[in-house]
Amino acid sequence: MDLTEIRKIMKLMDEHGLSQFQYEKEDFNLKLKKGTDLEEIQKLIASVPSSGGQVAAPVPAAAPAVATASDGGASEIPSGEAISSPMVGTFYRRPSPDDPDFVNVGDTISEGQTLCIIEAMKVMNEIKAERSGTIIQICVDDGTPVQFGDDLFRVQ
Repeated sequence: MDLTEIRKIMKLMDEHGLSQFQYEKEDFNLKLKKGTDLEEIQKLIASVPSSGGQVAAPVPAAAPAVATASDGGASEIPSGEAISSPMVGTFYRRPSPDDPDFVNVGDTISEGQTLCIIEAMKVMNEIKAERSGTIIQICVDDGTPVQFGDDLFRVQ
């Protein structure tokens, strides 16, 4: 496998929001990863002794927050249809710090309209609406890291 083939694979990874790729064949093994590898970071943290001579515990991955109702039970599933992140990166609500947000809660959107930007590997990727509707919730704070499949917006 030559460098041009590897570049093609990397481009496909970007297009489809993949953060990991592995290919094995007889005497050949190619493994590509991009972004932060949380498992490796946790292993490194666990192996570094703290100042007290004890080994630090691994840092748990952040668990998604669960909204609870006033009666203590889990709340209902959010209404509307989710618009999810197609890739791993950093979520931005506006094209630059001085510009207004692309969309706000209550805005009517149309198919193909830019909703936000996700920065991945120093590339700004515009995320466009796949359907028309009204924004009923913005699920992510500006400048927050997102994973593939994370809900960005809810549309009704």
